[in-house]
Amino acid sequence: MKIIVPMAGMGKRMRPHTLTVPKPLVPIAGKPIVQRLVEDIAKVCGEKVEEVAFIIGDFGQEVEKKLLQIAESVGARGTIYYQKKPLGTAHAVYCAEPSLDGNIVVAFADTLFKADFKMDTKNEGVIWVQKVEDPRPFGVVKIGAEGHITDFIEKPETFVSDLAIIGIYYFRDGRYLANEIKYLLDNEVKDKGEYQITNALENMKQKGTKFVPGRISEWLDCGNKNSTVDTNQAYLGYLNGTKLVSESVKSENSIVIQPSYIGDNVVLLNSVVGPFVSIGNGSKVVNSVVSKSIVQENASIKNAVITNSMLGNNAAYEGHAKDLSVGDFNVIAE
Repeated sequence: MKIIVPMAGMGKRMRPHTLTVPKPLVPIAGKPIVQRLVEDIAKVCGEKVEEVAFIIGDFGQEVEKKLLQIAESVGARGTIYYQKKPLGTAHAVYCAEPSLDGNIVVAFADTLFKADFKMDTKNEGVIWVQKVEDPRPFGVVKIGAEGHITDFIEKPETFVSDLAIIGIYYFRDGRYLANEIKYLLDNEVKDKGEYQITNALENMKQKGTKFVPGRISEWLDCGNKNSTVDTNQAYLGYLNGTKLVSESVKSENSIVIQPSYIGDNVVLLNSVVGPFVSIGNGSKVVNSVVSKSIVQENASIKNAVITNSMLGNNAAYEGHAKDLSVGDFNVIAE
């Protein structure tokens, strides 16, 4: 089994958090989004993962080194490919053409999921879907009476289905997929100005390939700040009861409310942290209350009350300590 991870996008909806860090490396419960994704897919594959191929932009050597370590963490070799221009989902996948053979899972690195099943690799193809309230921003599928997918529609302007493709696909024959994408590229077959993987899927279906829907219990989006903070909360909920606080944390007169992840060498002074907080290595929280937030590495929070927030690496936020004398029955609102 191989896992193909297109992740070359610039993550514009997540700025400023993606100005220096690619979106798939933003941490969720202490691990990068893409690491959570790869680990979760490896759990449901049902067989050994031999290779994880990452399709990236010009992210630099440190990012590439981290990605190779992520592949090693699931017992696979890592491979790096590059997408120089954003030409669509099919083009992104084809950038890893040398790795497109045999059993493959294609997983776009801006989504996480929870699922309680093992993938049936006897199927020709599995497209993982989830019911959504507004299907217009997504590719969607229609399912026939026999349980096979009958139609793929990219970002429908009028309602045809509420089963959205979440961006994770299984193919029993990766070379077949590669050939179908090559046909799109060679013949300039585009949808909304880009080469879409749904067009390749439609061509494969027309030739007799039977795709079945893969159902998940929860789809966790990481598209913007608010959804990423919500996903961090959900993931911490899944991990509740496991060891989430590093032994190297220096805590004085502070409380950590679980579930919360606290990384190495974090300093907590006169503070309340949690629930649903992730704090990266080397960060410091002083005289503050922090809940439902993501704080990355070497950040600093002082004299603050924050929630539903994200602080990037080496960021600093300082509020104002107050010296008050408030009489009986007074109400002060800010």
